[in-house]
Amino acid sequence: MNLRNSAASLLLALPLAFSQPAQGQAPVRYQVAFPNAVHHEARITVTFADLPAGPLRVRMARSSPGRYALHEFAKNVYDVQATNSKGQPLTVSRPDPYGWDVPRHDGTVRFSYTLFGDRTDGTYAGIDARHAHLNIPATLAYAEGLEQRPAEVKFDLPAGWSAATQLQPAAGGTYTAPHLQYLMDSPTSLGPQQVRTWQQDGQTIELAVLHDGTLAQLDAYAEQAKKVVREAAAIFEGLPKFDFGRYTFVANYLPQTSGDGMEHRNSTSLTSNRPLGGSGALDNLGTVAHEFFHAYNVERIRPRDLEPFDFQRANMSNSLWFAEGFTQYYGDLLLRRSGAYTDAQYCQEAVGPLVNALLNSPGAARYSPVHMSQQAPFVDAAAAIDPSNRANTYLSYYYIGGANALALDLLLRQQFKTTLDAYMRAVWQQHGQAQQNYAPARPYTLPDLQHVLGEVVKDTAFAGRFFRNHIYGHQLPKFEELLRPAGLVVRRARAEQASLVARLSFNPDGSATLGSTLIGSPLYQAGLDREDVLLKLGGKPLKDAKELEKLLAKRKPGEVVPIEFRTRDGVRTVPVTLQEDPTLEVVPAPTATPEQLAFRKAWLDSKAGQ
Repeated sequence: MNLRNSAASLLLALPLAFSQPAQGQAPVRYQVAFPNAVHHEARITVTFADLPAGPLRVRMARSSPGRYALHEFAKNVYDVQATNSKGQPLTVSRPDPYGWDVPRHDGTVRFSYTLFGDRTDGTYAGIDARHAHLNIPATLAYAEGLEQRPAEVKFDLPAGWSAATQLQPAAGGTYTAPHLQYLMDSPTSLGPQQVRTWQQDGQTIELAVLHDGTLAQLDAYAEQAKKVVREAAAIFEGLPKFDFGRYTFVANYLPQTSGDGMEHRNSTSLTSNRPLGGSGALDNLGTVAHEFFHAYNVERIRPRDLEPFDFQRANMSNSLWFAEGFTQYYGDLLLRRSGAYTDAQYCQEAVGPLVNALLNSPGAARYSPVHMSQQAPFVDAAAAIDPSNRANTYLSYYYIGGANALALDLLLRQQFKTTLDAYMRAVWQQHGQAQQNYAPARPYTLPDLQHVLGEVVKDTAFAGRFFRNHIYGHQLPKFEELLRPAGLVVRRARAEQASLVARLSFNPDGSATLGSTLIGSPLYQAGLDREDVLLKLGGKPLKDAKELEKLLAKRKPGEVVPIEFRTRDGVRTVPVTLQEDPTLEVVPAPTATPEQLAFRKAWLDSKAGQ
């Protein structure tokens, strides 16, 4: 990890990966109740006992595992009170926006507060009369210096509710965690769960769902999830050894839910307002595939710069192109191998978007996957109100990493008669299988990833070139050549169609406001920028998106057309040279040879023998 912000955060973070839980010390005990759930409130009491002398420093997390920006969870905490072992009130002070100090106590502090939460996703807390979906860093306060103590959580549940969580069940409806890192990594859904379980490799896989669909829809969805899990296990030649022999998909598909997926050691939080019927099932299954692959890649195959996770700062990593981007590639590949996608669907939904994003992104032509990974604290659901130029400087590490995973897989198959599967297995064997104290025993660095690649291909020069050119550098893969042996064609999706290559928001008066213009695009070249307002094209009013499409359909790429627009210094008309629509797509060649079809089959077909 990089330098910490303070001695206090050093105290929090440094011992967590190396110390054993503080057995024999009084556990931190939580009680979570919902007396005012209809107004999105929970009442939480934490009992800290056997405390050493001196002030107790209670904190809310500022960041959350799987997220890389700051989210300042203390903003939704109020009505804070503290009492001692006799129930007598204690003084509580506020040293900063993130926590509370209790300066004098008798060795026990009962710390109570109200939590407001009305966003059901993998980052925050969503509470209402129907359910509670709790990301633990957004929900439970903790005390500095007690991070290694075990935790006990008691949920006071309304009638008909049950819990879905990777926390360990104990007597009396209590759930336990061995220490703070595990507790914070354990999302919990409370409500009328519908559960499907199955056994694989001697372990239990559990799908716990809140939804409005039918039992038949849930059964069909569970069968698809089973196939995805089997395909992931086939890549790594077995499941991870889950800490308590159980992995839980914590799924919330209610209408009030925000779309998200968040990985954890022995579970994943799946949230979406898409139902389990129709196309919603396939969309939701894509998140299942992505997040389950994370049980290997990022939860156990973990970057050294994210281990241990620091709850009081933004966590930056050089490796999200691998942790998230390679997972993005494999999530879609699992859908194809499990039979959820056909070849054509896989090209349309997965390969095409990766190729198009990488080759048409100004940012990807300027900056490396490592650089894009380092931007996560600014883009990963990070809130800011000032404009940025990320349209020209950034491409998500999901896309830049996924596209490079695609390129590397094809390179390995064509040049070395091996596969990205073999590479991921080797990384797993060296940096993922061995775990200690619920954490990876040997988290990786970028040189580690390069070293393993050299071993797999038996060519350290190739590994060095690939990392130098495509990971530390920003050289773009030649996808047309790489995809040809699989009988796949890269082509313009709208060939010979004239385009402004612009993001436009149409206004009620028929004008259109520009978003950030892309470097090299017609409007950028003509000197237009964000918030300029287009009024006319070729003397014709725009009216709406359909009218603009009609106007452009009458033009040809390379044609010069006058555009009237309103800018910050008045109304002007400038000549604009139209371009061919640059959007790319990947499609199966109708005349693919038997050799190409065999290559594609070896790449995309099931590895689990389904």
